[in-house]
Amino acid sequence: MKEIPEAVDAADVTSWSDEVDVVVIGFGISGGSAAVSAAAAGARVLVLEKAAAAGGTSAMAGGHFYLGGGTAVQQATGHDDTAEEMYSYLVAVSPEPDHEKIRAYCDGSVEHFNWLEDLGFQFERTFYPGKVVVPPGTEGLSYTGNEKVFPFTEKAKPAPRGHSVPVPGELGGAAMVIDLLVKRANELGAEVRYETGVTNLIVEDDSQEKRVVGVRWKHFTETGAIKANAVIIAAGGFAMNPDMVAEHTPALGQKRRTKHHGVVEPYILGNPNDDGLGIRMGVSAGGVAKSLDQLFITAAAYPPEILLTGIIVNKDGKRFVTEDSYHSRTSAFVLEQPDQVAYLIVDEDHMQMPEMPLIKFIDGWETVEEMEAALGIPEGNLVETLDRYNKYAAQGEDPDFHKQPDYVAPQTKGPWAAFDLSLGRAMYSGFTMGGLAVTVDGQVLREDGDVVPGLYAAGACASTIAQDGKGYSSGTQLGEGSFFGRRAGTHAAGR
Repeated sequence: MKEIPEAVDAADVTSWSDEVDVVVIGFGISGGSAAVSAAAAGARVLVLEKAAAAGGTSAMAGGHFYLGGGTAVQQATGHDDTAEEMYSYLVAVSPEPDHEKIRAYCDGSVEHFNWLEDLGFQFERTFYPGKVVVPPGTEGLSYTGNEKVFPFTEKAKPAPRGHSVPVPGELGGAAMVIDLLVKRANELGAEVRYETGVTNLIVEDDSQEKRVVGVRWKHFTETGAIKANAVIIAAGGFAMNPDMVAEHTPALGQKRRTKHHGVVEPYILGNPNDDGLGIRMGVSAGGVAKSLDQLFITAAAYPPEILLTGIIVNKDGKRFVTEDSYHSRTSAFVLEQPDQVAYLIVDEDHMQMPEMPLIKFIDGWETVEEMEAALGIPEGNLVETLDRYNKYAAQGEDPDFHKQPDYVAPQTKGPWAAFDLSLGRAMYSGFTMGGLAVTVDGQVLREDGDVVPGLYAAGACASTIAQDGKGYSSGTQLGEGSFFGRRAGTHAAGR
């Protein structure tokens, strides 16, 4: 990792501008939750936010929180769920499950749901039944992951866990929760300073260990140092740092070729301060970062969900993913294909244009053989793949990928259409997922597994439950960011 800011020796600090119990770096969903929880536990809390207002990338989010175990919304809409089933599912979708964190998250999910509502809003007691990226209205519950997708249907009983705030639209719903956190922080006496960025951590380094005792800050041309018993880094990921993206998640920086505008920059889900500085500061104090190569990246083919009755093939005309997967799972498999090329094929009876223009309609052909030739797929491969799919689909079956029956339908009526899901041609967007290794209470870990005393991390700069795009569910970032932010704030207040 490049450009690690130097940790400042406390012995070199000549004066402190402030002395508090807890400093929180950043006021997004995790920083706000940490600040409120630390203040509620009686700590003197100071939040330093680099931007002119609270929110960060969290405020840009649509407002999904991944919660379960029997929330009031699940109960009101007739969806049985338990902490145990939620735990089984999250373990199943995680490549390297952190059982302690997943257990804590699932066991505490209903209480966390109640805590969020106690901020001053209510999730609607309504359910959106379709497969969608964001519910079109203000429905409070929907499926936002792979709960109903093979093989996870074999691992846990499916339940919808995507809880959406009552704000319609794809972006900005979470800003309402941020505003409520700002209000609650103010009521509890936590101080927030805007346009004030942290530049370095301050450490005491004796012969035994290095511990964090404060931060250096900058407000325009003014600088200073703050002494603290604990520092919580909640400064976001690194999606807006081109060097870190190129080093760790190059697919996220892939430029896109367009018909009318030539090559354009990728669309990244983030704000300018998602520069990885929080992660790098954590490393400077002895912390270790993990899973930095993992990312959420997607170009959703649905809605409409009828398109998922078709088949998705690579440049060799072979299927490689269950088409009814959550959109980032499909996209993660696309990235593993030869040249990262993939196509969605549907027939006339199942052809509709996507509601979001993320995947590119290529053309229609009267025969599959013509499509095969036009797409450069080896002769006979696509015909064979589609014939096999159609043979079993006529019986409502999909023995190769076990697509759910609702999405199994023969694609036999020409003409046939193809959509381009290839990286660099479809409109992919995403964010980074790796971060500082932490305990269940947010304490930053060193390479040897010991904690860095006085240092915590939460949200997108910490590695907690969400590990990769294949297993991601919408709402996990806001859910885990707020949940583990709370735990970090409470623990830090007790130091």
